Amino acid sequence: MATELSFIEYIADQSGLQDRLTHKKMFGEYAFYLDGKVVAFACDNSLFVKPADATRHLTADLPQRPPYSCAKLYPVADELLDEPDRLHELLLATERAMPAPKPKAPRKRAAR
Repeated sequence: MATELSFIEYIADQSGLQDRLTHKKMFGEYAFYLDGKVVAFACDNSLFVKPADATRHLTADLPQRPPYSCAKLYPVADELLDEPDRLHELLLATERAMPAPKPKAPRKRAAR
C-alpha cells in the first residue's frame, strides 16, 4: 500500500516546521528532509523516524518496526501526529543528530 499524499501533507502540517520540512517521493514512498537532511520516511501511511543514539530518549516509548522488508528497526511516530510539540521536538533533534549530506559530484558534460 503506497503512502497517500494527504498523509504527507498532514505530517508536514503537524510538524510546525513550515518550509524547513520537505519531502521527496522515493520508490513509491516518501522521504522527509529537514534543512536538507533525511530525518524520516513515510511508508504505508506510517511515519518512521531515523534512529539515532541522540534521540533514543525521545523515541523510547514508540513502537519499532522496519519501514520495508530487510530494513533495520525504526521508531514509528504515528502517535506523535496527535502531539505536534513532541513531533516537532523529535524531528529537530533527529536533524541535529544526522550527518550533513555529502556534496553531490558535479555532472560531467557530454562531449560534443
